[in-house]
Amino acid sequence: MSEFETAAAVGARATPSLAKDLQSRVKSLAADLRTSSDDPASEWGRELQAEYRTASERGRTGFSWSEWRDGEVDLAAVAWVLATVFIRFCEDNDLIDGPWITGEGRRHGQAADNETEFYRAEPSRNARDWLRAGFEALAALPAGKALLDRHNLVWRAPIGADAAQQLLSFWRTQNADGTLAYDFTDASLDTRFLGDLYQDLSDFAKKKYALLQTPVFVEEFILDRTLTPAI
Repeated sequence: MSEFETAAAVGARATPSLAKDLQSRVKSLAADLRTSSDDPASEWGRELQAEYRTASERGRTGFSWSEWRDGEVDLAAVAWVLATVFIRFCEDNDLIDGPWITGEGRRHGQAADNETEFYRAEPSRNARDWLRAGFEALAALPAGKALLDRHNLVWRAPIGADAAQQLLSFWRTQNADGTLAYDFTDASLDTRFLGDLYQDLSDFAKKKYALLQTPVFVEEFILDRTLTPAI
């Protein structure tokens, strides 16, 4: 069992397969984003192609377009999955209003009801918009501002509506007894696993950026949830 899986199993009622399951979500979202990146009608796709041309012309990359594009796609997919982990952790520990994705007991149905009401008020919106609304709610909190600032790829790289719905469905999966498959409830608010998850979700990111320790923005989130309240 990896360090992340051990921490998750101890700090939350999660199965040892969570890390592997999240890696599968990353691959699924990457496939969706890859299609978008090659679509001439996609604003994000056009931005990527322009960035690649500039990087190639200035000698900042020796990768082919497909290799470079796949790296950017992978990072964007990780950003979407990680953002939902932040939301889920906050939901299960009453750190954010909602619920947005799911929760135990009545909160499971309440999240779906909240989503339905969102569509009723804005019929043109979809599951991607609902997730982004949750991200905005988290970003509005002092501890969430650095996690989901406007440089985060969830704002630049739009996943498809179906892909977003599948991501919601993943988190809403329940066990045979009706409990959530992945529950992050933890009275100690132990967030150390978040850094391990960040480096484990993407082999590409780990190799390219040598991700072997907790990123600064995750450290700040940890300090905001632990050190600051203690002071």
